[in-house]
Amino acid sequence: MARPLLPDDLWDEIAPLLPPPRPRPKGGRRPIENWAALTGILFVLRSGLPWEMLPAEMGCGSGMSCWRRLRDWQAAGVWSRLHDVLLERLHAAGEIDWSRACLDSASVPAKKGGLPPALIVPL
Repeated sequence: MARPLLPDDLWDEIAPLLPPPRPRPKGGRRPIENWAALTGILFVLRSGLPWEMLPAEMGCGSGMSCWRRLRDWQAAGVWSRLHDVLLERLHAAGEIDWSRACLDSASVPAKKGGLPPALIVPL
């Protein structure tokens, strides 16, 4: 049997980060479960398949449903929070080799001008 794309213990950490489904006052089909949508998203992103070729046998709904969920979660800031959770998990497991980390920066001219340096407020 193949290894699952989304282990249960990881899902337990991710589930609270996901927004609840939007209410559907006019009815319609029930949205696919968040777990199924995330599994479909991971499968497409990992395999490189087009969204419309997501296998129905996976039980993840249609590729378009998964794509819409990806878009909505991006707008809700889910992916940055998920990234933080994964980094914490990897750090706790000793799986991050900080000696191989690098930091880069680049200076890019503002084509249409920009604020003078004195007006830039640090965060």
